[in-house]
Amino acid sequence: MNEQDEQVWTDVDGYIGAHLGVNSPALDAALAASVAAGLPEIAVSPPQGKLLMLLAASVGARRILEIGTLGGYSTIWLARALPDDGKLVTCEYSADHANVARQNVDHAGVGGLIDIRVGAAMDTLPTLTGPFDLTFVDADKEHNADYFRWAVRLSRPGSLIIIDNTVRGGAIVDSAKDDPATEGTRALYAAVRDEPRVTATAIQTVGSKGYDGFVLARVLSA
Repeated sequence: MNEQDEQVWTDVDGYIGAHLGVNSPALDAALAASVAAGLPEIAVSPPQGKLLMLLAASVGARRILEIGTLGGYSTIWLARALPDDGKLVTCEYSADHANVARQNVDHAGVGGLIDIRVGAAMDTLPTLTGPFDLTFVDADKEHNADYFRWAVRLSRPGSLIIIDNTVRGGAIVDSAKDDPATEGTRALYAAVRDEPRVTATAIQTVGSKGYDGFVLARVLSA
């Protein structure tokens, strides 16, 4: 990887966006508002956001769980797949981030579908009642294995679970990398491997967010 590679990846994301409708004023405004509020620029890319929407629509999702709201960018994408009587529960640790997300989802016209729960997700998840048709995990990586286990518990047969940032620029196979996020990601892979109720794969990605990837799991039995 070098700067030239990353620029090409970013340019291709822009090309995809221009041709396949992965941008909109409301989504652009959500990103701009998040930056203006000082949130870290770690939201999913526009093509990845639309992939989330397409996956949710593909399973006919009526109830969605998101772990890690940030400024609500991925939340808006996921909510766009819901019917008028659908519901998306999203967990956000930071009250400041949640306030920005609330403004963004309201501006995007999907606020009525969204329930933002503020606090540590590991405290919120035991209070939720499933099943959810799709779960998207994009929060602190140290707890990814625990988030995955809760996602399975709150799913039904046929539900999808998507966990973001699971390649980490290749760090997962670098024995010299032992930071908490990388170790948490390795623990996630072990948890997925050892869970007989799911079938799963992982996809490596490149784009405006660099080199990373995601785990995609389908729940076979509750």
